[in-house]
Amino acid sequence: MSDDAKSPLTSRHSTGLTGRIRVPGDKSISHRALMLGALTVGETVIEGLLEAEDVLATAAAMQALGAQVARDETGQWRVHGVGVGGFSQPSSPLDFGNSGTGVRLCMGLIATTPIEAVLTGDASLRKRPMGRVVLPLEQMGARFTSSEGGRLPATVTGAQRGIPITYTLPVASAQVKSAILLAALNTPGETTVIEAVPTRDHTERMLQAFGADIATQPEGNGRRITVRGYKELTPQPITVPADPSSAAFPLVAALITEGSHIVLENVMLNPTRTGLVQTLVEMGGDVQIHNERSAGGEPVGDIEVRSSRLKGVSVPPERAASMIDEYPILAIAAACAEGRTEMKGLDELKVKESDRLAAIVAGLAANGVPHEVGDNWLVVEGSGPGDRPRGGGLVETHMDHRIAMAFLTLGLAAREPVVVDDGRMIATSFPSFMSLMRGLGATIAEA
Repeated sequence: MSDDAKSPLTSRHSTGLTGRIRVPGDKSISHRALMLGALTVGETVIEGLLEAEDVLATAAAMQALGAQVARDETGQWRVHGVGVGGFSQPSSPLDFGNSGTGVRLCMGLIATTPIEAVLTGDASLRKRPMGRVVLPLEQMGARFTSSEGGRLPATVTGAQRGIPITYTLPVASAQVKSAILLAALNTPGETTVIEAVPTRDHTERMLQAFGADIATQPEGNGRRITVRGYKELTPQPITVPADPSSAAFPLVAALITEGSHIVLENVMLNPTRTGLVQTLVEMGGDVQIHNERSAGGEPVGDIEVRSSRLKGVSVPPERAASMIDEYPILAIAAACAEGRTEMKGLDELKVKESDRLAAIVAGLAANGVPHEVGDNWLVVEGSGPGDRPRGGGLVETHMDHRIAMAFLTLGLAAREPVVVDDGRMIATSFPSFMSLMRGLGATIAEA
């Protein structure tokens, strides 16, 4: 995305958001369904795949590696896999656009497959560090030639025969964990990942559903996950639930705008992803869960939300792993709450699509929201009862979709309009964001 083609967006004070909506399919599940489908022998049918740029980049990569991936006339996606270890040499670089999940998990897939591939992405993704994924995969026998600072583009040469390892994650990261577990599928013996803090477990759940030899057991406050390699995967029909990270934006918008009442349908409620909901309830948010059920091995339900007077809370650092993508929008809820909201353990925020901690802080400052920040913590002083955040600022998104959507949400409750410098990258995860929010009654428009 070139700077000269930026598409600024403005949001203005809105009230009475109402409606029943379903946000797009979960991005994490969509990526993994395509990848595991590509590793099976047979056809995997995926219902409700998130058709956003990040996921479509993964679909294209799986096709370039030899799988057949196509959308049929009913909107279902069909993946004809090549089997574990069956990827073929791609004829050109694999471009993952803005998707850190796509590229890091694909590194794991290729690491123990005897092929060579060049992995790249857009300008934002090329700035993001890959070293934490590369380190364990090199221990498993892969070779990486990266750009300066361990960044993309990178050439991955997969091992002729993978080496099983036991690896303790130095920092909680579902992407690093998942990359190792995927590499383990084509590795002899047992590969084990130990995490001190449980992270989102979509990879483990889906591997189990596809018939992988995987076992998970408690390890202190965390988990020990072991995969025994060289077992073929069996195709499974996958229904992708609504993405809780996307649902977070209309959810918070309804809480902070007067007279609002919305229902978010079929949202994934995996306990490793519900930290934001738990925090908003602690802040006094009127958030109710209905119709809880299971879909594709994941718990789902409908979330009913009403306008609420929020109060500041202290969010424990151990909750960060279950809501790392939601801190931008939590900062917005905190700006509209009464009192101080303290957020700790935010190290992972600095290596997302942007340095999200710095981007949040800059956006708060531009809109007159009092705050304090440290190396891995943030305190936001809310506007309190009877008042609203000032707003009126221009927010630099740094090509980060969640920063863009979070500060557009702030504008719905602020006294003055909020402008984000670019909204194009919202399509990487939530292509229908603008139309869906407008349908609820939000005032968001091109600047």
